[in-house]
Amino acid sequence: MKGRVSWRVRHVWERNFRVFVRTWKVSFLPPIFDSLFFLVALGYGLGQFVQAIDGVEYARFVAPAIVAIGIMNASYYETTYGSFVRMYYQKTFDALIATPVTIEEVIVGEILWGATKAVVYTALILPLLALFGVISLPGSLILLGLALLGGLLFGAIGLCFTAWTPSIDTLSYPQFLFITPMMVISGTFFPIESLPMPIQYVAFALMPLAHLVSLSRALTLPAPAQMGLFSLLWLVVVTVVVVLIAVRQMRRRLVV
Repeated sequence: MKGRVSWRVRHVWERNFRVFVRTWKVSFLPPIFDSLFFLVALGYGLGQFVQAIDGVEYARFVAPAIVAIGIMNASYYETTYGSFVRMYYQKTFDALIATPVTIEEVIVGEILWGATKAVVYTALILPLLALFGVISLPGSLILLGLALLGGLLFGAIGLCFTAWTPSIDTLSYPQFLFITPMMVISGTFFPIESLPMPIQYVAFALMPLAHLVSLSRALTLPAPAQMGLFSLLWLVVVTVVVVLIAVRQMRRRLVV
């Protein structure tokens, strides 16, 4: 990083938070409806035809994955479409950089805000899943910490794509070529062990969602996950690396 990141980063976070509060009615509804859709359609719909997995009924098996998907979507879309709009159309980045806030602080503030939205959405999803009896409270509140870590990672990933994309229309490419395939092969709706071994290697080597789902299940299901500790270490290391890459690439995008 060429610039310093100081306490001024909070101004970027506060700006986004104030906008979020003003639009809370719209902001709160998507994660609730998304979670309900996945839970009802898959957990209870498809789940009627699926046997228990490792002694866990299908709805309870899918519930941690629903949380992981919510973490990914909340932070990723905030730092792709949300950040692109603030950068290119609203010129919010230009206004912030015109103040004592540095470019690096704007970028880090965006990542922190993406992580915050992941935590907020997780806090909304958990009581909903608890009402259906597929997770237990307060034990599952530990997922709020996982939401912060996963939010930082997917927020940084989103900013990397924002730095590389020439227009908002091309943000659909990483959605179709990265996010959607990752949801399919990351063990979200069926055990990842049921996939061919080469695909399992690809998932655990390259797919952040696979580790987020694995760790989410390790923290909420009674059966311990074999990859839990490895997934935690993988997420921590990759988060640090991707945040540094995001700051570097976004700085190149913003400095003309």
